[in-house]
Amino acid sequence: MAPRRGWGPIDNRPYFFLSYAHTPTWGPDGGDPDHWVHTLFKDLCNHVMALTDLPAGAPAGFMDRELRSGQGWPEQLSENLATCRVFVPLFSPRYFTSEMCGREWYAFNERIVQAKAASGALDLPAIVPALWTHVNFDLLPDSVRHIHIDHSSFGARYLAHGIYGLIKLKRLRDEYEEAVMTLAQRIVRVAQESPLPTSRPRPYDSTPSAFKPRGEGPRRIHLTVVAPTRSSKPEHRDDRPYGEEAQDWNPYHGESARPLPALAEEMIRSLDYRITVSDFDNDPWEWAGFGTLESDPGTGDEKVLARHPGILLIDRWALSDEERRRRLKALDDNSRPWISAIVPWNRADPQCHGEEGRQLTAELDRTLPLILERGRRTDCRIAVMGVPTLKAFTDILPAVVAHTTRQYFKHAEAHPPPGPHVPRPRLTGPTYTSYPATGNDAGGES
Repeated sequence: MAPRRGWGPIDNRPYFFLSYAHTPTWGPDGGDPDHWVHTLFKDLCNHVMALTDLPAGAPAGFMDRELRSGQGWPEQLSENLATCRVFVPLFSPRYFTSEMCGREWYAFNERIVQAKAASGALDLPAIVPALWTHVNFDLLPDSVRHIHIDHSSFGARYLAHGIYGLIKLKRLRDEYEEAVMTLAQRIVRVAQESPLPTSRPRPYDSTPSAFKPRGEGPRRIHLTVVAPTRSSKPEHRDDRPYGEEAQDWNPYHGESARPLPALAEEMIRSLDYRITVSDFDNDPWEWAGFGTLESDPGTGDEKVLARHPGILLIDRWALSDEERRRRLKALDDNSRPWISAIVPWNRADPQCHGEEGRQLTAELDRTLPLILERGRRTDCRIAVMGVPTLKAFTDILPAVVAHTTRQYFKHAEAHPPPGPHVPRPRLTGPTYTSYPATGNDAGGES
């Protein structure tokens, strides 16, 4: 990047990526149903150019309108998601049922997660939502609820109608102009006050969606951390990856300032899951199928075991403890198909190599033969073979979550709701009536 005299380096990245749900074409005229989204985009770009010192020819923003019919547009989409400064999703009921929008959200949010891991920052507010139409905030996906949404400065009509209503109603034109200016100012302020590093473009076709499929209920998963603490690790083991609790484990401490379980929890939540996290040494239900106790509605007794798909996050150094090995072996003997494992290790850690590393790997194979063998038979086998870098971990985690969930839906026992059993009615007569065919119809009356 060439130096910019007096003001530092030139940054020609687009200020914002406009993410929106494409409206299907309908009606005989075949017009452009997203015309007004493009109008908003142009108005935002004009404001951003006026509010910044972007040079002529630099993109103020990006939207995929011009790329939909071209070759290679997913690559350009991925490139802009990896380089833009702010992500602007246009909220609408259609937005959260769009797989494409879900992929865009996940790819950008992954940049935020990685930047927070590298810097240790608690928050990077690089997602700036805007209302395209009115939405019920109580029905937002779990993956979106952590985003701070403050629309109070936009006015009551904006909340009631969204930008689409403001732009379509001539009497609200002034309010539209004010809302777009306010949004542009927020985009510029966030971009300048909370700069987000670029990342390598994520392959669009392998990017998961941040929104669960239409009609699917809440998705749950349980993460159990199998790692020693600083006080329980082997004496000669480097103490930098460890803390006071097992959930402080940070095997990639050279790349990340955050514990790995916290990072994994945030990533899984960004896939629209409700996640619980526990420490294997303190979890009394870890070998019962990653469940939680619930109160029986009839007696109030805690007897109902609600089971969810689960993932073991394993530090190979945890195998140094005999009692922990025994409990892990008991888990493996009783494991369900919907229990998976991820075995992170740091290829930059010299203690993970050599004879002791090989011995711990062999011990892990002897302790968890069933879970590990199931993992080796999947497309995400690297998870159990050993995940050597933070980038590899963030790449493989969504695949492990998806596989574990599929196994749960395939094998888990269904639990019908409480109440009396109502038998399904049975047909007692013929299931169809046959009629002779007439001149133009088959199956119609003669």
